[in-house]
Amino acid sequence: MRLSTRFVALSLALLMVVQLAGYAAIQASIGRNARVRLAEELAVGQRVWQRLLEQRAQTYHDAAALLAADYGFRAAVSEGDAETLRSALENHAARIGAPMAALLDTGFGQRAYSGDAAALPLLRQVSGTLARQGRLVVADGQRVLQFVVVPIKAPVTVGWVVMGFPLDQALLQDLHALSGLHVALRVGQAHTAAPALASTLPQAEARALVGVAADRSEAHLAGAAWLLRAAAGPMLPGTLPWQALLLGSVDQALAPYRTLQLTLAGITAAGVLLFGLGSGWSARRVARPLQLLVHASQRLGRGEYDAPLPVLRQGDEVGELAQAFDQMRQNIGAQQQQIRRMAWWCPLTGLPNRLQLRDALQTAMSGGAPVALLVLGLDRFKHVNSVLGHAMGDTLLQAVAQRLAPLAHAPALVARLGGDEFALLLPGADAADAQACAAEVARAFAQPLALGEQTVDLSAGIGMACAPGHADDADALLARAETAMVAAKQRGSGAALYDPAADTASVQTLSLLTELRQALALGQLRLYLQPKVQLAPGAGQGQAVGAEALVRWQHPQRGLVPPMAFIPFAEQTGFIRHLTLWMLGQCVAAQGALAALGVQSLSVNLSTRDLMDRELPDKLDALLAQHGAQASGLCLEITESAIMDDPQRAQATLLRLAERGYKLSIDDFGTGYSSLAYLKQLPVHELKIDRSFVMAMAHNAGDATIVRATVELAHNLGLSVVAEGVEDAAAVQALSALGCDQAQGYHYAKPQPLAEMLAWLQAQRRPTQKLAPALP
Repeated sequence: MRLSTRFVALSLALLMVVQLAGYAAIQASIGRNARVRLAEELAVGQRVWQRLLEQRAQTYHDAAALLAADYGFRAAVSEGDAETLRSALENHAARIGAPMAALLDTGFGQRAYSGDAAALPLLRQVSGTLARQGRLVVADGQRVLQFVVVPIKAPVTVGWVVMGFPLDQALLQDLHALSGLHVALRVGQAHTAAPALASTLPQAEARALVGVAADRSEAHLAGAAWLLRAAAGPMLPGTLPWQALLLGSVDQALAPYRTLQLTLAGITAAGVLLFGLGSGWSARRVARPLQLLVHASQRLGRGEYDAPLPVLRQGDEVGELAQAFDQMRQNIGAQQQQIRRMAWWCPLTGLPNRLQLRDALQTAMSGGAPVALLVLGLDRFKHVNSVLGHAMGDTLLQAVAQRLAPLAHAPALVARLGGDEFALLLPGADAADAQACAAEVARAFAQPLALGEQTVDLSAGIGMACAPGHADDADALLARAETAMVAAKQRGSGAALYDPAADTASVQTLSLLTELRQALALGQLRLYLQPKVQLAPGAGQGQAVGAEALVRWQHPQRGLVPPMAFIPFAEQTGFIRHLTLWMLGQCVAAQGALAALGVQSLSVNLSTRDLMDRELPDKLDALLAQHGAQASGLCLEITESAIMDDPQRAQATLLRLAERGYKLSIDDFGTGYSSLAYLKQLPVHELKIDRSFVMAMAHNAGDATIVRATVELAHNLGLSVVAEGVEDAAAVQALSALGCDQAQGYHYAKPQPLAEMLAWLQAQRRPTQKLAPALP
């Protein structure tokens, strides 16, 4: 829905709500006023009804008094002539229209009667009260009668003349004519429903009145509302209660207000129409400039910043918005030009950036044309930044850009990729052209750079990749060139062409790391053991008294994976902790079988992350308790570098392990940079001399001196010594002469699975077999 439509709709809705609320309030007020006025009319009608009854009673009383004063009638009463009395009553009643007349004696006994005999029982019931009050209105169930009585005096009271008149339809019509109200006569209790004996109501309303009690103040008759007011007479013993119901139509009371209601409805309709027209005009006046702004914003979205906005001459907020929007368009246009410049060019060197290089590379590779790409990574650039400062580093990058720019003969392109990396794009070139260009870059960098008072030698690792041989798209070719650049920097070869085999090996390593997470659950890891043979004289000399636990990965597709292919990555990711616990669990489970064959100690390597685990001692104790093993049967090997990462935390962990009875060994001793002070402080039991010293000691006096010094140092500190990398009998003899305690190496056995290790131990324990040759 458009804004103008919503504006008009909302305005009209609000107006309608206000108008309807006002109309409803007026309607309610009219209804209340009409009902109040109608209730007042009913009260007046009730008084008119009483006055009619009184006037009628007075008329009949005067007529009865005239009869009672007639001389002839009184003479007939004195004589007791019944026929004359009846005839006189009948004639007089006929003259005044009374349907019933009677002559009563002083004891209220009937002497003569004329008219409807059905009223006689009722007359007898009320005659005493009637004589005292002079007039009564009573009901007998079929009708409501009004009686008047006049005494006959001669000169004392000798009888009573009674006239009876029913409250008939004519009386009700008189009331209706006088007050405009309808009236109905009913006999019965006020709270019960009863039919009307007579009524001025239409037939439908009269039939509906049967089910309405007289004590109700309002009722619905034939679908219309009526107000009720009951005028009841006194109820005498032996008579029935009766009511005269006065009814006023609410619809007739509201009729005078119909014109006012129609006038209000007309005013409301006219107001809605005029308001709608005004709102529509106002909405169009506001919406049209906004539509122009929408079209202008769409042009901006398409990058069309040159087309100005139409001139809006409105001197209001919309016009100000249009002017501000046009100013924004101009500013965005200027900023877009600056952003486009920054998006495609390096602001420091002025060379094309990676985005522009990628676009140019895609263009050059289109159609399968040959392309060569060189990526340069400067050597020692971080050193320049840290020593000479970043400002000098920026100057170095600018100088490198100046030296590379002359090498980019059209259509070649020199770009800066970011940091200390640059690239040269050689369209139409092959691998030989790339190598020639790399040599040219090397010659350009041969001349040192003068940065202020400092002279900096330039060198770089250069990676080369060619299409279509090395990649089929720009991103892949750029990645291949960067991979070759990393390889060149690692080898220090200056330049290197992309080697798919080396890159595949890297991908393989990453996939192996992913699969390693599942190796434990799938049971692909294997425990391998390499024996440690006793060299020192005494019991067990020449026998395997210990073993080092190693891990191998039996991959279902790649076969047996060596530790160096996955252990470093496990260390980096923290997965090494899981591997260590698996190794310890395997060793503890095999401890009993190995001890039975003379292997009293199993060595397990701990990584840096293991030493940082404060819960390691508790985990080891849980493993020992699970298998019923002893802590003295485990020797935990640690490296000097692992200790040096966090000496205090490592020392705390090692102290807790030593207190619980675990043996501790320093692996690869002599290859790290640790202080001997830590060797004095740590609770270690053993030193392992690195294989790099042992394997060369036979023909290198320096290595032999290091081994001798290490053995003496260890013994002076009360530590035992294990030599790794023992490959031949000469090494065994030399180590024995130096007093080395144990030896480990291929001269005795390669690392082997547990089952093979157990068989090997059984074989080497035969009395005829010696593992260490006899000393000369």
